[in-house]
Amino acid sequence: MKDTAYLALGSNLGQREVFLAQARHEIAQLKGTRILGETEVEETAPLGPVPQGPFLNQMIAIQTELSPRELLGEVQRIEANAGRIRDKRWGPRTLDIDIVLFERQSVSEPDLTVPHPELANRSFWLSELATLRGASVE
Repeated sequence: MKDTAYLALGSNLGQREVFLAQARHEIAQLKGTRILGETEVEETAPLGPVPQGPFLNQMIAIQTELSPRELLGEVQRIEANAGRIRDKRWGPRTLDIDIVLFERQSVSEPDLTVPHPELANRSFWLSELATLRGASVE
């Protein structure tokens, strides 16, 4: 089943712009997936208790045949390709890809919740999502 999903991309280590561009490229190459739209890249303050530098963030809308679980596996692979190390919750990272929302599917499992449980707490996500939902109507 084709569905529209929204992914939040973020980076606060190394060549942040390069990591975001590489993520977009790899996501566009996923089986049965195409990018419908993307927001401008913006710099935001880090969230959480760990001191660290600012993030570059962007949200993309994709049309995909992948299930939320399959998409999670793929975005975690893309993060690993970018050198992402999962050693500290809320810590700095080369690449972070969050599944924010699927239009027609939801998931509530221990390691995957869609819509993302932090969506209501991130004003920049809400703004980006509103922009993309207006732009991705087919």
